[in-house]
Amino acid sequence: MTVTRSPVLVDSEDVAWFRDQPEAARGAAAALGRRIGLDEQRTAQLVLAVAELAGNLTKHAVDGSLLLRVVRTHAESGAEARAGVGVTAGVEVIAVDSGPGMADIPAALRDGMSTSGTLGIGLGAVQRLADSFDIHSRPGTGTIQLARFWPRPAPPAASGEPAVAGVTRPISGEQTCGDAWAARTDSGSPPAGRGRTPAAGPRGGEAPAYGVSGDGRPSWSDLTNPLSHQMRPTVPRHAGARPETPGRPGPGEARTIQAGAVATGRSAPVRAASPGGGEGLLVMSCDGLGHGPQAALAAQAAVQAFRTATGRTPEKVMEDVHRALRGTRGAAVAIARLEPDGRLLFCGIGNITAALVTTAARTTLMSHPGIVGHQMRQLRTYEAQLPSAGVLVMHSDGLSERWSATDLAGLLHHPPAVLATGLLRQAGTRRDDASVVIARTPR
Repeated sequence: MTVTRSPVLVDSEDVAWFRDQPEAARGAAAALGRRIGLDEQRTAQLVLAVAELAGNLTKHAVDGSLLLRVVRTHAESGAEARAGVGVTAGVEVIAVDSGPGMADIPAALRDGMSTSGTLGIGLGAVQRLADSFDIHSRPGTGTIQLARFWPRPAPPAASGEPAVAGVTRPISGEQTCGDAWAARTDSGSPPAGRGRTPAAGPRGGEAPAYGVSGDGRPSWSDLTNPLSHQMRPTVPRHAGARPETPGRPGPGEARTIQAGAVATGRSAPVRAASPGGGEGLLVMSCDGLGHGPQAALAAQAAVQAFRTATGRTPEKVMEDVHRALRGTRGAAVAIARLEPDGRLLFCGIGNITAALVTTAARTTLMSHPGIVGHQMRQLRTYEAQLPSAGVLVMHSDGLSERWSATDLAGLLHHPPAVLATGLLRQAGTRRDDASVVIARTPR
């Protein structure tokens, strides 16, 4: 199949979660809109939408959280990326809760609909104000809402939904997350450097100060979060394979979690893997060792190396990431390449869970023990076929593996960011940094 248009991709940064005080997100949204250059009217519209979503969480939801983050489009060409032009920043808002859920979503989106008699603008107005809006709700499970706001005039990316999206969430008590994800297209040309986070030096470098990001800019996530930053001693955990337990497959085994998985979803090792025709999509999931600023430093170095790597296959890109993480704590890393015909190449080191998921089956891809940046055995690439209606899921061990294809069946037709948020709600823990990234074939 010939690809006539590159898949829509956006990067996300400045992630801030509001859980105990979702109403604090209103002021943070105003500050964020101004910082990225939204005009006064667009910033006001963003604030109205955030106030409505946060108010609904406070009045109706169980265990509600609101996520604010900057999203940036990719430059259309390498020349634009090198010149620092062709990139547009917007704001993405995700509201998620664990109940009670909505029995009638169309009714909830009608103007004037209110179950509490308040004068809120209503979800219908949020839908109209946002460039992109999506909602998934299930009684007894909860609701996920996504709204994305771009400046005017809106960039071309506003007309499509990203082929890849993920969410990250720090361990309770921390403001910095040691997990990260990234995606880029590959058409055979060397990638232009899009990263704004410097790679770690030969000795790893010092952790950034509170309120300052890794590249010396003020950290919006720290400065606008209502909780004070607390530095904690970090006990490194092994980023390699989990200990084997009775009844659970070990890290060296191919693991087919869902019975009856389609044959096209199974993976097989391949030597000297080469990229196929058409434009491929490279996706990375990274879990820095431990948590806190030093784990975040390793994850940021991995993202920078991934974005600028010249390799076209997961194995080659992994080698570049491995070199970049020397001098850091290291990380567990998984990298996949998706191609227009559904062909998938995968290479994983450490305990990143990766799976092909359809409405009926979940088939896990094999990773091998090791710590990227410190010790890796010989890299191995696996090839599989992603069904047209399926998705690639990769997540860190901040999520339990005790989820099935049926848990995601009702979410598969929603945008990747909504799907990732749903899995985080379903399987995430607050005892560790957590991240999920979802990718669809760039057809």
